[in-house]
Amino acid sequence: MRFFTIPLLFLTISLFAQNTNKYDTFFEKGNGNQSATYQETIAYYKLLANDFPTIKMQEMGLTDSGERLHIVTFNPEKQFDFKEIQKNKAVILVNNGIHAGEPDGIDASMQLFRDLAVGKIKTPKNTVIVCIPIYNIGGALNRNSTSRVNQDGPEEYGFRGNARNYDLNRDFIKSDTRNTKSFVEIFHKINADVFIDNHVSNGSDYQYKLTYIMTQHNKLGTILGNFLNTEMMPALVKDLQKKKIEITPYVNSFSDTPDKGFGQFFESPRFATGYTSLFNTIGFVVETHMLKKYADRVKVTYEYMRSAIDYTDANFEKIKDLRLKNEEQYQPKKSYTLQWEIDSTKKTTFPFLGYEAIYKKSDVTSGNRLFYDRTKPYKKDIPYIKEFKSVKEIIIPTAYIIPKGFWPVIDLLKSNTITYTQLKNDTIIEIESYKIADFKTTTSAYEGHYLHRNTKITSKIEKVTFAKGDYIIPTQQKGIKYLLETMEPEGIDSFFNWNFFDTMLQQKEGYSDYVFEDTAAKILEENPTLKSEFEHQKQTDSSLINKPEEQLDWVYKHSVYYEKAHLQYPIYRILQ
Repeated sequence: MRFFTIPLLFLTISLFAQNTNKYDTFFEKGNGNQSATYQETIAYYKLLANDFPTIKMQEMGLTDSGERLHIVTFNPEKQFDFKEIQKNKAVILVNNGIHAGEPDGIDASMQLFRDLAVGKIKTPKNTVIVCIPIYNIGGALNRNSTSRVNQDGPEEYGFRGNARNYDLNRDFIKSDTRNTKSFVEIFHKINADVFIDNHVSNGSDYQYKLTYIMTQHNKLGTILGNFLNTEMMPALVKDLQKKKIEITPYVNSFSDTPDKGFGQFFESPRFATGYTSLFNTIGFVVETHMLKKYADRVKVTYEYMRSAIDYTDANFEKIKDLRLKNEEQYQPKKSYTLQWEIDSTKKTTFPFLGYEAIYKKSDVTSGNRLFYDRTKPYKKDIPYIKEFKSVKEIIIPTAYIIPKGFWPVIDLLKSNTITYTQLKNDTIIEIESYKIADFKTTTSAYEGHYLHRNTKITSKIEKVTFAKGDYIIPTQQKGIKYLLETMEPEGIDSFFNWNFFDTMLQQKEGYSDYVFEDTAAKILEENPTLKSEFEHQKQTDSSLINKPEEQLDWVYKHSVYYEKAHLQYPIYRILQ
């Protein structure tokens, strides 16, 4: 009997080993410092989807590379209709490789989905996990070993820019790339309750392998933001500490070194979690530390995702309920903060695990260089500020009106599931209109744009005739925060500041000085009040004193001949 049992035992062990090896990832098969290529990543998920009915892989929209994005979904109930899933489960969306030179999440997610499929880790009962295997496909295909000069591994990785050299983590609100347009489709299709974006950090040296950015809680909204700040994030930190993983907020230092303190990173809507927060989705950016070994970085990324899944699964009903209640905070005629700044009056401290830093003579340059001494670790309380305060508010209108000629804006609203109606006839409507009073523009190109900033407006109430087909966009809808952040020109990532309306900044018509001189004289003669104001301005306004050409232009711009479109913001607010 034993003669037959021993060979059978060896056969069983051999079959188990073969079965286990079949699902080893490229990272696991390597030396701990190697990351899967795009082709290897997609092939691996196809293998899982083919062998496990709990996993489904779907081809989605195009990217700038010409390749399509994929989503991979794990649901133990083998149900992949997201309208049905959202009725009784939470959804977590994991995004990997937005910066393809930061591949930790790419390799960690393959392990995570494999372990969920084979039952190696606890199966979530109330949460469905969705993963974008590699978001920046063009960057992943541009593989090299040199572009991340400060990063310790892996041996090869992708490039930060996408196929058109866009940094995709600056594109969410403006959607210049196919990648972003396809992401938007995915995001609204699955209606993610929690979003995780996996990265690798740059910057200071310290003991932590793992740092994080959570959606800035003040701007997320009181209800959901307080929950994230006081319940969910502390619970995740505690759970990771149980796993012997120390974690800190992303080190956004006030000075060269973190021992002087740092503040919470504020992700405006151009960033992934800044965008997802506009739809009341809790967001996390996982930032492993660039100077830690690749194998260690993959491990802590894996564990962060596991902790987030476990917490979401245990609290899925509360998260879904708070998302709805958070949305209800934003109503017409209430105030909304467009601009925030760090609140230095609410400084706290926390024990930080760092390294002593000094400046010493450079071996390369004629100056001094910063040096972190890893033989001198420390744990000490340092200043930290995570609260932001409102510095610019607006009153939420009932609706916006957008003339139908501005179809690029309309297309973006449609892709973000914004609802609207169109005028059936030419109609006179009382609105609030804006004029652009002032703005500054960057002198260097930034992600394909020359961004505006410090935008100031003047406003007035007037009656305007709108044409049949013009769009009425009510604010009372799920995407209200998206509307406010994009439509209001003073918002940091408004469509105005991203150059969507630059044609309105250019004066199309003008005058010849020698011809308009006679017309200007007649205008002033026929308008005594205007003439009086003009004389006052010539004597008191430094921009006009001793400047005849500017004086003539002043008269022109205060006449009926000055074009109404110049500096007129073409989106209008309905207040009633």
